[in-house]
Amino acid sequence: MSEPTIVMVEPATVAVLGMTGSFAQIPEGYGRLYGWVTAHGLQPAGMPSAVYLTMPDIPEGDAVWELWAPVGGDVPEAEADETGIAVRHVPGFEAVSVMHIGPYDSIPPTYEAAMRWMTEQGHQMAGPPMERYYSDPEKVPPEEYQTEVLLPVRQAG
Repeated sequence: MSEPTIVMVEPATVAVLGMTGSFAQIPEGYGRLYGWVTAHGLQPAGMPSAVYLTMPDIPEGDAVWELWAPVGGDVPEAEADETGIAVRHVPGFEAVSVMHIGPYDSIPPTYEAAMRWMTEQGHQMAGPPMERYYSDPEKVPPEEYQTEVLLPVRQAG
């Protein structure tokens, strides 16, 4: 785990797939999402992300989350189509960033460290946590996965 830092996450256009329930759906979800991106002639433009809309301490079956695929070009926003995939323009934001190295199921201590640091630095959460994935699980062993944990923040007070 790297030391937490404050970063500026740049604005992006993302294809978005809303999900509920088990995180075991992530590989299949990204397959659907990137298949849609390709079928619509869009160009991937950055690392895939997941945004966690419910608190991590709820039962996984009740989890609500989104998969994001950044795309390049001047792509208009669009409501979800029959596949459940939408296009959204996401504004830039400030976030606590921590790079986690290792299997996905070993991430909780990274979140705990990021939350503790955020509080110590006088920041408050300003949106749902997200993860950016820098490793392809089909090409890299779990102990080498690189996942950036991002906590959107604002100055407390």
